[in-house]
Amino acid sequence: MSEISSDVIRGYTDTMLLCLLNESDNYGYALSKEISERSEGKYVIKETTLYSAFTRLEKNGYITSYSQVAENGKKRTYYKISEKGKEYYRMKCEEWELTKEVIEKFIIKEEQ
Repeated sequence: MSEISSDVIRGYTDTMLLCLLNESDNYGYALSKEISERSEGKYVIKETTLYSAFTRLEKNGYITSYSQVAENGKKRTYYKISEKGKEYYRMKCEEWELTKEVIEKFIIKEEQ
């Protein structure tokens, strides 16, 4: 298997984006590229998934957006994590640890 199914990772898209935005404000394409790079190409986020997540996160008050002109003169929409988003991110990280603990109990590990 060379890529992660979008069905498997769907619930963690927000967590990945909030993680990156917790490091610095950024725009969609750069965030998409960073997700692909950090996952070593095992997960490539679809544009529709990315922008649906931005809409959902902004609606819930976890991020805000603002326009800025980039060095190349293009106007871009940047996203910034809010304090509420930082708290939600911490909660999602705790949830992930619990999820991982439970799922690992059902994963068969080959004996070496």
